[in-house]
Amino acid sequence: AFFIALSATVFFTKPADAQTTAKTPAMANIVVLDIGKIRRDAVSVKSIREQIISYQNKLQGEIQKEQEALRAAQQELAKKQTLLAPEAFADERHKFEQRVVGVQQMVEDRRRSLEETQTNAMLQVENSLNEIIASEVEKKHYDIILRFSQVVFIKNAFDITDEVLAALDKKLPTVKVVLPKK
Repeated sequence: AFFIALSATVFFTKPADAQTTAKTPAMANIVVLDIGKIRRDAVSVKSIREQIISYQNKLQGEIQKEQEALRAAQQELAKKQTLLAPEAFADERHKFEQRVVGVQQMVEDRRRSLEETQTNAMLQVENSLNEIIASEVEKKHYDIILRFSQVVFIKNAFDITDEVLAALDKKLPTVKVVLPKK
């Protein structure tokens, strides 16, 4: 039978010294941290999310205006088709297609820039989180911190997520998202 168990106490054996062959167990201090919960519930992450959503809404409004202008230009181009000579119409159509490509490029550039902005903001959170975890390890002498997602069972007493989350919220209550320039 295959049995998986995780115990908060792990026994390691010290090498036997020359005078005794008995093994002496030492306990490891093991705790669990739910990184997903921290990334979801930290006030700094919520602040980042709100700022990004606000910018996305603004960007979506700009994109809709561009799309409306393209639709109007396309309708105008369709009207010109019967009035213009084939060469002149081809030239107008080419200008329109270049405009479409320009709008598509602008949308892609802003999307990429927004992703980079969000990544940079989240990096600030990750750096603070790592500092807090390192501090907790030093203060409380943890030997091993496991990700909650990797654990089958753990008693709540060994879950340090709420402490770390509170420390992160105190240290980094907000992150100013530097929005990309147009």
